[in-house]
Order: sequence, then C-alpha cells, then structure tokens
Amino acid sequence: MSGFLKGKQFGYILTAWLLLMSVQAPYLQAETKTAVLEKKLISDLRSFSDQLDGVLGLAIKDLSTGRTIFINENEIFPQASSIKMTILLEVLKQAEEGKLKLDEFINLTPEAKVGGGLILAYLGYPALKISIRDLCVLMVVLSDNTATNLLIDRAGLKNINNRLQGLGLNQTKLQRKMMDVKAAGEGRENLSTPLEMMSLLEKIYKGSVLSPASKQEFFNILSLPKDSPLQQAVPEGVVVADKPGELEAVRCNSGLVFLKKHPYVICVMTTYLKNEAEGNATIKKIGQAAFSYFDRLERSSDYGRIVSEK
Repeated sequence: MSGFLKGKQFGYILTAWLLLMSVQAPYLQAETKTAVLEKKLISDLRSFSDQLDGVLGLAIKDLSTGRTIFINENEIFPQASSIKMTILLEVLKQAEEGKLKLDEFINLTPEAKVGGGLILAYLGYPALKISIRDLCVLMVVLSDNTATNLLIDRAGLKNINNRLQGLGLNQTKLQRKMMDVKAAGEGRENLSTPLEMMSLLEKIYKGSVLSPASKQEFFNILSLPKDSPLQQAVPEGVVVADKPGELEAVRCNSGLVFLKKHPYVICVMTTYLKNEAEGNATIKKIGQAAFSYFDRLERSSDYGRIVSEK
C-alpha cells in the first residue's frame, strides 16, 4: 500500500513538473535564442580584439536588461579627447548649482590658444567673447582644445576630479589640460577604464547625476554630428551621444546609443597601436556588430520574427 502511494505521489510530481515545463517552454526557448545571438556577438568582439595589433578594452551594457559584455574592462587607458565628457558634465552640474551660467561669456585671449583647435586658434583678432555653451559645443563636436582649456579654467580641474571621485570613479582622472606635452611627458595623462566610462554614462542616463533638463542638454550636445567611429557604425537617424579621442598609438570612443527598447552604452578603448588607423577601424567594426545585435532585439518578437513596416 505504501509503495502504491509513493508511486502515485511520484506520478503527481511528474505531472506537475511536465505542466510547469510546458508553461515555461516558450520563455526558455526565447532566452536560448537570444543567448545564441549574444554568444555570436561576444565571439565576434573577441575576434576583433585578437586581430588588433594593440591592446583593446571594451564595456557594453544593455540599459533595459542590465546585461553586460566586457573585455579588459578594468584596465586603465589614456582617454585623449573622450575625457571631455567629464568636463561637459562638470560644467552642466555647476550651472545647475548656480556656480556659472551657460550664457555667460568668456574672453578669448591670445595666451589661451593652443594647438589642436580647429576654430578658436584662428579667431579673436582683435578680440572675441564666446558663451560657455558655445565652448561646450566646440569642445564636443570639433574637439577644439582651446575651448576645452577655457572650460577647464572656468569649472576648475580639481572640481572635475572631485566630482568623478564622488561618483565612485576612482580611475577616471583629468590630470592635465589639452596639449600640455610637458605634463604628458611627466606621466600626467587623462585616464579612465571601459567600466568606469560605462558607469558614468549609465549614471547620467538614469538621472542620478544631473537634473532632467541638464541631462537632456548633456546628451543633446554629445549627440551632435561629429566624425566618430560609433556614429559611423549606425544607420542615419539613430542617435548616438558620444565623444571619440585620438592620441599617438591611442584611439577610443565612448557613448550611448538611443534605441527605444534597448538603449545601450558602448565604450571602446585601444592603446599600444602599431597602426593608428586600425584603432578607429576596429572601434567602428565593434560598433557595427553591437548595433546589429541590439537592433535585432529591438525589432524582433520573442521568437525572432521581424515585422517590416513596408
């Protein structure tokens, strides 16, 4: 009798388990299919890294699901002009705090001009005043180094670093102004890691750093058209808020791609490059592979069907 009861109980358990699995099956299958896509993406990204004659770091995060992909994410890389995102953040935060105004004017003096400036190095004869917001645009879109240094002077290098440390970004450091070759030779480089730049953009996106209006201004300025691998990697009309950077043997690009269902952060850094052009080419290939993956998730059903609008 007891054996019969055990057998009957086993039957109940088996029936319940089979019922549970039948209910979960569609979800398990959908998860498996997207996992296959993710594995293919990771394989491609690692292949790009292996083929690069240099060192690559990468951090990608799906801001809707929290899933991440990392390669050398904690390694410290020179940031070149990508560090200018941190300056933009500090300027907008100080505007929020009433310490400066975006419409206030800064005097451009001959002493302030440095190389690497596409505009301001050639202006200001005999004089020029330019607003802080316009300086931000020149810094981000044209990577004008004179504009950048004027903003560093106004916001304060120490204030920028204190803000970053307050956000827990201990490896992200602005240690010199632009075109300060002497400081660079002494080892005072502008630095970060893929993980920390990803974290910075995520914090701003989620509204924990700037007010809604300042957050919108931050991403509006960063998404202005520019010559960057990540913007070149997506179709026209896709918004990418990013800042690329270039130095000898260094190419990097960090940004946020604004898809509706699957917005994602992507931070790619390269150093020790034998061929500098290969650095930007690799960043572009990584950007294309990441967009292809997220775009399919964006437009597909749980079963992978894409319903065309045509």
